[in-house]
Amino acid sequence: QVGQGAWPEFQLGENVSLYLLDPTNIGQEFRGPHTASIALRVADVEEARSELESRGVVFAGETFDTGVCHMAHFTDPDGNILMLHRRYAPADAA
Repeated sequence: QVGQGAWPEFQLGENVSLYLLDPTNIGQEFRGPHTASIALRVADVEEARSELESRGVVFAGETFDTGVCHMAHFTDPDGNILMLHRRYAPADAA
C-alpha cells in the first residue's frame, strides 16, 4: 500500500496501481455496478490527451491536478469510464 486515508492506493506491479475511494467523499452519489474508473498510466497526460482528441475522443472536462497527479477522464465507445493518469509526486506526498 502506498496511499493512506480516504484514498488508499496499492501498487500491483511496476505499471499497475489500484486505489479505492468512496464517491461520497468527493461529493458524488454512490451508484450500482459499472461505475469504476480504469486509470491508464501515461508519461504525460496532456500529450496523451491531445493525441486522443486528435482521433476524436471527447473528454469530460479539463485535466485535473490533484496536487500529486494529473487526471483526464473520457468514455470509450461502450460507455466505460477511462482516465489518463500520471502521478508526479512521491507516494509519501499523498
